Amino acid sequence: MASDRKKSDPVHGVIASLMRWSKNDTMGQTLAAAVKDWKKVDAKTFQIVLKEPYGLVIDAIGKPSSNTPFIMPKRIADTDASKQIEEHIGSGPYIFVRDQFKPGDKAVYLKNAKYKPRKDKPSGTAGGKIVYVDRVELNLALRDAQAQVNALAKGEIDVLERPAFESYEQLRKAEGVILVTKDPLGFQYMGRFNHLHPPFNNPKIRQAALAAMQQEPFLRAQVGIKEFYKPCASMFTCGTPYGSAKGSDVQSKSNMKKAQEMLKASGYDGTPVVILKPTDLAAIQKLPDVAAQLLRQAGFKVDLQAMDWNTVVSRRAKKEPPAQGGWNIFLTAWVAPDIWNPLTNAAIGSQGEKSWFGWPTDEQIEKLRDQFARATDDAKKKALAEAIQVRAFEIGTHAPLGEYINPLATRNNISGWVIGPGDMYWNVKKN
Repeated sequence: MASDRKKSDPVHGVIASLMRWSKNDTMGQTLAAAVKDWKKVDAKTFQIVLKEPYGLVIDAIGKPSSNTPFIMPKRIADTDASKQIEEHIGSGPYIFVRDQFKPGDKAVYLKNAKYKPRKDKPSGTAGGKIVYVDRVELNLALRDAQAQVNALAKGEIDVLERPAFESYEQLRKAEGVILVTKDPLGFQYMGRFNHLHPPFNNPKIRQAALAAMQQEPFLRAQVGIKEFYKPCASMFTCGTPYGSAKGSDVQSKSNMKKAQEMLKASGYDGTPVVILKPTDLAAIQKLPDVAAQLLRQAGFKVDLQAMDWNTVVSRRAKKEPPAQGGWNIFLTAWVAPDIWNPLTNAAIGSQGEKSWFGWPTDEQIEKLRDQFARATDDAKKKALAEAIQVRAFEIGTHAPLGEYINPLATRNNISGWVIGPGDMYWNVKKN
C-alpha cells in the first residue's frame, strides 16, 4: 500500500477491504449481518458499529487462515468480490515480484525496504515482522520427493515446507538437515459426503459410512509415522477451545461389525459410491484407497475413480448425479484454523446448495450456528459448539479422519522460525 497512499485514503481502503472480504468468507458474512456501519473516525481510525451482539469480531478479522481480510488500497478492494485481485502492491514485510513469477516454476518475494515492523516479538501472524533475508524464492518445479531430499541434503535449497512422509527417515539422517515442528496444531483429514444424491442423501447411510471410516487406518496409511499423527474425535481442532468428543460415538466408538449392521438397517440398495481419487497430490493420495477398502468391508459397492487434483476440484463442484459426472465422496485436509469453530469449519455449514461442496441442509445446525455467532460468553460458545457437533454427527455432515503434523525440514544454518499456522518468513535468519 505504501506506493498508493497519496492516491487513496488508507482508512477507506481498510473499510473497503473488510467489506469485500465479508462477502466471500463464512465468518465475514455472519459478521456483516450484525454490522450497522463500517465507519471512518479519523485518518488513522475506523469503527465497526454493530446493530446487535456478535461475539466473534476479533476472531473473524484476525483469523490467520483462508479468506483472511488482507488490507488493500480502496480502488483495488472495490474490485467485484467474485473476481480475482490482479494487482499486487506489497505493504507488508515482503513484496511479490510479479515480473519474475513463473506459474509452476517459481515465485519470488523481496524484502520491503519501506516496511517498518512493530518492535514487539513475533507471535504467529501478529507481532513484529522483522526481515533478515533479502529474497525468498519458492521453487515450484521441484515436485519429486526424492529430488527434494537430495536438493536439501546438498544445500541447493534451504527449506522443504511439506516433506513427503516417506522422506523423513532420509531427512533425519541427512548431514546438516534438521526438522522443525513450527505448526504444532497441524491439519485434519476429512471425508466429505454428497448430500444431494443416493446413497448419501439418506442420513442413516451416512452414519453407517461414518461408523466404517475409523480414523487409524487413514492415518497409518497416509502418514505412517506414529509421532506425527493422532486420532481426534472432534470435528473442531483437538487441543483448541472447541475441541470435544461430544456426539462422536457413532464413529469414535464403532467397529466394522457395527458399521455392517447399521448399513443393513439403513435401507441401502447397493447404489455404487463414487469416490474421487487424486493421483498427483501426495498429501492426500492414499486416503481414497483406505475409504474404498473400509466402505467395501462395511457392505458398500464402491467406484474409485482416479484423476488429477484439478479434475477433482472441478468434479466436486458439480451437483449432477454421480452417473452424470458428479460424485459421492471426496477426501481432503484442512489446516487447524480453518476448522476450529462452527463458523470457520465449512463442512459444518448446512444451508443446502449455498453450503460448501456436499451441500447439507439442516435448520437445527443453522439456528445453533446463528446463536454461536451472537454469543459473547466463552462457556456459552463452547456449549453451543458441542451442540452443533452433536447434531453434525447425527446427520453425518462429514467424517473427520484424524489429525497430523508435517514438520518442515531445513538446513541447520536457518533459524528463527515463527510458531503458528502457515509458512512465515519474517524473523527467519540464514547464518
